[in-house]
Amino acid sequence: MTGRNVTEVSKRIENATNGLRMRRLRQADWSRRLVRENHLRPEDLIWPIFVKDGNEAEPVASMPGVSRQSIAGCVDAAKHAADLGIPVIALFPYTDPALRDETGSQALNPDNLVCRTARAIKKAVPEIGIMCDAALDPYTSHGHDGVMDGERILNDESVELLMQQSVIQAEAGADIIGPSDMMDGRVACIRSALDDAGLRDTLIMAYSAKYASAFYGPFRDAVGSNAMLKGDKRTYQMDFGNVDEAIREAEQDVAEGADMIMVKPGLAYLDVLSRITQTLNVPTFAYQTSGEYAMIMAASQNGWIDGDKAIVEVLTAYKRAGASGILSYFAPKIAAELKAV
Repeated sequence: MTGRNVTEVSKRIENATNGLRMRRLRQADWSRRLVRENHLRPEDLIWPIFVKDGNEAEPVASMPGVSRQSIAGCVDAAKHAADLGIPVIALFPYTDPALRDETGSQALNPDNLVCRTARAIKKAVPEIGIMCDAALDPYTSHGHDGVMDGERILNDESVELLMQQSVIQAEAGADIIGPSDMMDGRVACIRSALDDAGLRDTLIMAYSAKYASAFYGPFRDAVGSNAMLKGDKRTYQMDFGNVDEAIREAEQDVAEGADMIMVKPGLAYLDVLSRITQTLNVPTFAYQTSGEYAMIMAASQNGWIDGDKAIVEVLTAYKRAGASGILSYFAPKIAAELKAV
């Protein structure tokens, strides 16, 4: 192209844009950082950790780089999280199949794996926040989040057990209870049970919009419920075609006493996350599920994507959609990178 033609193009651009060149703010790293609208920080992250009995870590085959940790390993992870500025870790137990039964009775054992882990972490790292799920699926022999009558999940009977489980976990050191079961009315009942037990300062982060999703498979491997699961969870987890229903669920949970709410999965439901954060003025979190983690890791290990860049891009997308924070298995990796900047 001749200089004359370039000059003519430049004049046309100036006339069309009134002299505004959007690329000026993108030309250098410092200018891009200066005007960035959404920022990812270690404080935005919650680190989900799997715990098992025994002394040795055990890799989760479907989640490369993630292992089930011993209690001592979880204590070390909590210390690492605190050093990185990650404010909360979320504990998920791998329960010995021999301890599982139809009603998930091990969930009500004050000396179960999660409770012992929470106590050990609070003793060693009192400044770290601990989140525990109110859910029966890590403890039931059928892999569902509630008790069953034949093929039917019983709502109210399940909620009664979740109330007891929540109190036991909070007494062991859980700062946040995360009802992940999607039973009706469970937030109100858990709030009441915690208050009655003198645990009024215990927070509730409700899994308000938890969808029946294909992205949970590796998590179920990690907690040992995949092989147990009979049927699916569509009678209580949400239909992936619905958005308005998610708003109603979130509003209901807030009305019942939830301090924070959550959308799960995250990446395939950014529209839901955005709608909820625009509708409700409450802290709203997203869970980057095990399936999302596994996809990024698999593509990265095969050289199909730049995994490091993809991780930051996706986590920033959650923030862009309005998330107050993100539960992510990448939390320690990203927090370390952010701290090093």
